[in-house]
Amino acid sequence: MNTYKSDFLNVLAARGFIHQVSEPDALDELARSSTITAYIGFDCTAASLHVGSLLPIMLLYWLQQTGHRPIALMGGGTTRVGDPSGKDESRRLLTDDAINGNLKGIHASFDKFLKFENAGGNAIMANNADWLNTLNYIDFLRDVGRHFSINRMLAFDSVKLRLERQQELSFLEFNYMILQAYDFVELYRRYGCVLQMGGSDQWGNIVNGIDLGRRLHNAQFFALTSPLITTSSGAKMGKTAAGAVWLDADQASPYEYWQYWRNTEDADVGRFLKLFTILPLDEIERLAALQGAEINEAKKVLATEATALVHGRTAAGAAAATARITFEEGGHGASLPSVEIARSDLKAGIGVRAAFIKAGLAASNGEVRRAIANNAIMVNDARVTDEKAEITERDVTADGAIKLSLGRKRHVLLKPV
Repeated sequence: MNTYKSDFLNVLAARGFIHQVSEPDALDELARSSTITAYIGFDCTAASLHVGSLLPIMLLYWLQQTGHRPIALMGGGTTRVGDPSGKDESRRLLTDDAINGNLKGIHASFDKFLKFENAGGNAIMANNADWLNTLNYIDFLRDVGRHFSINRMLAFDSVKLRLERQQELSFLEFNYMILQAYDFVELYRRYGCVLQMGGSDQWGNIVNGIDLGRRLHNAQFFALTSPLITTSSGAKMGKTAAGAVWLDADQASPYEYWQYWRNTEDADVGRFLKLFTILPLDEIERLAALQGAEINEAKKVLATEATALVHGRTAAGAAAATARITFEEGGHGASLPSVEIARSDLKAGIGVRAAFIKAGLAASNGEVRRAIANNAIMVNDARVTDEKAEITERDVTADGAIKLSLGRKRHVLLKPV
């Protein structure tokens, strides 16, 4: 591991954030001797960011914590085009209204990690629609497009992969890398931004921006990329059987978010504590050294600390308490996901298969049937062996709900109304 002079690069290196840095000695000296401005771009393709976006958010967090100025660049303009990096097919195009709605939802996630200018900090939230949506096409081609070589662009992995698989790459998407390079230059003009950060799949796009900055302004720009995070078993970060793990509490409850981190594979605990919590490194080393059943205590710390960053300490504590009651004390906590059911349905009786589908624990009768055969279905912690079993109002506990469980880790409360 490199030894850096600046707090910024030292922290990133020690916590495992660095994959590649362009001209690391020059960037290190600049970060040591002055305040640097750096940015990461986020496209507005959904109303919330998900766990897969946490790594770049944490990069911006540590940038600010070590005395520098972060820019969270919203892709209000580039979302209209679509980034081909890492994609096998063209992205669905969104309307401007949808993009603006998504942007508002995403802003709330950043407020948990960064202090913006209007809140006593120095972080900036910019939107590339401010300059991209008003570009004159001919002027842009003449002033910017002439600096890009088609031969070189065809060699980038994001383009080459699609072409090798004979998958369509639209001219719209092909322009994305030029627009991203232009963003870098525009942020330099407006804010003095000299560093772009992102995932390792963005290296080619960022280098384009470095080259464009040199050609247009004779300026020195820098690139820093982080590794693309997968679990030890090779799964993509932030994906579960139920889909993406969102940062917005309306799309994934604090309990569900806590449970996602609690289910971290043993081999990933130390790495994820460094990347996704702000615990001191010596405490992380202690937790990562735990063996056997004790590693579960480290997972609970990871879950609570990661949840506290996104949802607050109170919600994290409530989620941890619900998990303890549910898994260790045999009850159910108030933070478990819940689904309402009409009392009239319970009076008449609802089949266990229909109940589990209604609760979102299964997608079909066949899925419930297979889970019953595998002894994976429980109602109020009692195993169900008959696929024709019914749930009635007699199953409502003193807590006013019916606990449905699929395996040991997925639980939903049916609440009569």
